[in-house]
Amino acid sequence: MNHPLPDSSGQPQFTDLNRRSFLKTGLSGALFLGTVSVTAGLSGCATEPAGRLSAVGTRMDASYQFRFLNEDDIALFEALLPAMIGPGLPEQSQARNMAIAGTIERIDAGIHKFGPANQKELRQLFDLLNFGLTRVTVARVWSSWPNVTTAEADAFLERWRTSRIGLFNNGYIALTKISNVAFYGYRDFWHLSGYPGPPQYAVDALPQFQNA
Repeated sequence: MNHPLPDSSGQPQFTDLNRRSFLKTGLSGALFLGTVSVTAGLSGCATEPAGRLSAVGTRMDASYQFRFLNEDDIALFEALLPAMIGPGLPEQSQARNMAIAGTIERIDAGIHKFGPANQKELRQLFDLLNFGLTRVTVARVWSSWPNVTTAEADAFLERWRTSRIGLFNNGYIALTKISNVAFYGYRDFWHLSGYPGPPQYAVDALPQFQNA
């Protein structure tokens, strides 16, 4: 898989992702996603952004305030990131959990900067995957996301990657793009994408590096 390269700021760059539609579902796909999203909201699925979460048990930065992802979305990415990033994640358990938590925070921060159209598409995609009925029947994931193993998450991603259904292919692309930008675009993981980082003169000259 090709991983997007960061720019010299040391932060993930979501700008290019925001310039295009993620799902390109067509009318029927859009109606389907819209119906699922409304039904999920009426059924009691989390709809509001998660806000601030305690670092205890979540490993999230307690000072970070989620502005797009809700608690169900966070559980979704906690399940999917180990399958998507794989050996790129640290082996040590605490460092691994912290890397996943930080990546989810950057996913949220990136989506928050997207335009309304892309935010709407991603909200509908996440609702499709979080709503129990469609998680089972459409994604073919039987367990709730907190109980999904990495092998099960990988199997789901592979099904959507190789599916002949455009909605599933585009959903796979959307999930992997925003996750890869959030992970490999962060300066601590530049080396995993083959990016050596900015030259020293840039580090010396740019103020954003001074307190890094």
